[in-house]
Amino acid sequence: MSTDALAGLDEHQREAVTALRGPVVVLAGAGTGKTRVITHRIAHGVDTGAYSPGRVMAVTFTTKAAGEMRGRLRAMGVAGVAARTFHAAALAQLNFFWPTLAGDSAPGIVDNKVRLLAHAADGVGLSPDRATLRDVASEIEWRKVSMLSVDGYVAARPNGVGRLGVDRVVALQHAYEKLKDERRQLDFEDVLLACAGMLEAEPQVAKAVREQYRHFTVDEFQDVSPLQNRLLELWLGDRRDICVVGDASQTIYSFAGADASFLLDFPTRFEGARVVRLETNYRSDAPILAVANELMRGRPGALHLTAAASRSAEPASPSADSVATDASGTERTPASPLPTVTAFEDDRAEARAVASRVGAQIAAGADPGHIAVLYRSHAQSAELVAALADAGIATTVLGGRRFFDMPEVRQAVMELRAASVAPIESGFVDTVRDILRSRGLTDDPPEAGGALRDAWEARAALLRLAQEAPAGTTLRAFTDELTARAKVHDEPAMRTVTLATLHAAKGLEWEHVHLIGVAEGLLPISYATTFDQVDEERRLAYVGITRAGRTLSLTWSRGVRERQPSRFLREIGSGTLRAGGATARSGGGSRRAGSPTASATRRGSALGPR
Repeated sequence: MSTDALAGLDEHQREAVTALRGPVVVLAGAGTGKTRVITHRIAHGVDTGAYSPGRVMAVTFTTKAAGEMRGRLRAMGVAGVAARTFHAAALAQLNFFWPTLAGDSAPGIVDNKVRLLAHAADGVGLSPDRATLRDVASEIEWRKVSMLSVDGYVAARPNGVGRLGVDRVVALQHAYEKLKDERRQLDFEDVLLACAGMLEAEPQVAKAVREQYRHFTVDEFQDVSPLQNRLLELWLGDRRDICVVGDASQTIYSFAGADASFLLDFPTRFEGARVVRLETNYRSDAPILAVANELMRGRPGALHLTAAASRSAEPASPSADSVATDASGTERTPASPLPTVTAFEDDRAEARAVASRVGAQIAAGADPGHIAVLYRSHAQSAELVAALADAGIATTVLGGRRFFDMPEVRQAVMELRAASVAPIESGFVDTVRDILRSRGLTDDPPEAGGALRDAWEARAALLRLAQEAPAGTTLRAFTDELTARAKVHDEPAMRTVTLATLHAAKGLEWEHVHLIGVAEGLLPISYATTFDQVDEERRLAYVGITRAGRTLSLTWSRGVRERQPSRFLREIGSGTLRAGGATARSGGGSRRAGSPTASATRRGSALGPR
């Protein structure tokens, strides 16, 4: 029996958790506890006898999210639920049924699509650069998840890729498919296509799968592609026990085939579906949510988020700037400062000012691990990394090397595993500390910036994991846990400031967020020219804003290209944002922050002239 699955839920969460039968769509805004709802709903279904754990499939989009879901269910006393990604579930079914259907093992999986494309290009006399090959790989992925033939692809995207005309792109795709077949391999998209094809063509397979899995839950449903939705329909058959959870305002993968209409049209496709809205946010203070709500006002499927309560876990800001007055004259406490917007002369000045603000937050008691600097593209990180290193602030860049792939981490885990089979005289944590010290962990960290500091932070994170392990943990159990976490990319939190693109930040949260580059050409990005493309950029900005719990600062710089403030800042308006303080140009001199022009100075605005 699991722990009480209904404990600690608010009214709307409880409504979703107790809706165990029939089609259910949970429209869950950022920070409203959607993973909690999903796991508690499954646990409640098991508790009441409505579900057998082995007949539940919970589908999500990343291995890490699936691992977190399994971990939460285990902690609630629920074991045996299949919590997997779409690809993992489809691959497991292919591997199980293929030998019976084809008489041999399933094909292997392509480990590097770009490399295989390069070999295919050689075969047809093409020599595109690596960036073009990456773009062609993305086009192949989009075509397949959109369930288009090559002819259909040409009709949808007739302009080619880079310097490759569409005819050459098509020839390269055909060569890629031919080479893949010759090597008896499938790519990731083929796994979904092959599984769907198997279920459609083999009634006995479809019957077996539907007998095994009778209750479905799908997380991040706004991100499903036509192919994933088709596979889900085949798993479901004519049954109706399905719960989907998502937020149309967080659809940020349309370029890769995600289609939020499957979420928004769910009540139409499943007649009588129960619709539950989660709009109470447990992550962010009210002023941050006001900015998020203004940005998405009137957009399809937008939810109106309200703060559950003001939080005061740690200092919000090192200065009196934390106290502000909103449009109604209500004074805000240091726990809920009004978000700021600040303009700068150039990117270097912006980076240095952000580094200074981050340093002030740390000096005031903020944990570096609770601070993030977010941006639209990795190209914006170079100035930041240098400025933060100059300020002595250690950083971790999301999307770089994975924690468990770092050489110092691999070596430490190997030594810990070796030590776990030998008699231990000292305590478990002492043994971990001694081994890490032998590998270079010191009481004081080296200067920020560079490989030595990165290695020190990684070893320190391993020691914290040991110190935070439950009482009675053995060294062997600890190393087993590290191995399990490595497999699902469940990386420990580093006590470093996080730098991340807006895409990489999805699903994460920090107490303090600095969103830089909020200017035309950066956010929205320059190549977003259509209404739909700009709307996707809006949703990216929304994702960045809703990562913040306590404080939010938005910045932009004019730069040599004479950028203008983002249209999103103008749409949010001055009622929910305030101009930042004084800043300096990178080349010396000073100007009032948020005053890139004389007219803006007179207005005291960081949005530039209106």
